[in-house]
Amino acid sequence: MGVKHIVGVGDMRISTNPGDVLVTHALGSCLGVAVHDAAAGVGGLLHVMLPQSSINPDKARANPYMFVDTGVPAFFHRLYDAGAVKRRCVIAVAGGSNVNGGDGDRFAIGKRNYLVLRKMLWKNGLLIKTEDVGGSIARTMYLEIGSGSTWLSTAGREMQLV
Repeated sequence: MGVKHIVGVGDMRISTNPGDVLVTHALGSCLGVAVHDAAAGVGGLLHVMLPQSSINPDKARANPYMFVDTGVPAFFHRLYDAGAVKRRCVIAVAGGSNVNGGDGDRFAIGKRNYLVLRKMLWKNGLLIKTEDVGGSIARTMYLEIGSGSTWLSTAGREMQLV
């Protein structure tokens, strides 16, 4: 494995270095969005917290990556600026869970994050290749830039996505 770069909550990272591995931890109701363009050698990982920026427009202006509706477009613009091409982007998504379990998540943040993401991607002609969303577990997501390999770690067990 190459150099690991941590992507924090409400943040993103893009790399063109084939030795880099991007990782984001604690994907509960948050979503991790990994995007890779093999031909361009570009990949990125986004960790969004909340579905819509309308709840706090000032925070969204200061940090668009906190919200799905502002973070996803900003993330894709940065990917395209780095050389990614829309039709070649392979997208993997993880998170969107109800880590409280049962009916304790009356706000359904995870589910709403996922629905807003799907709608935005669909409207822009982008499809998710693979996903591991929902449930009641937290996940750690990895993206290896050189290969585009994306995998999850949950409770000590690893699962390949792409």
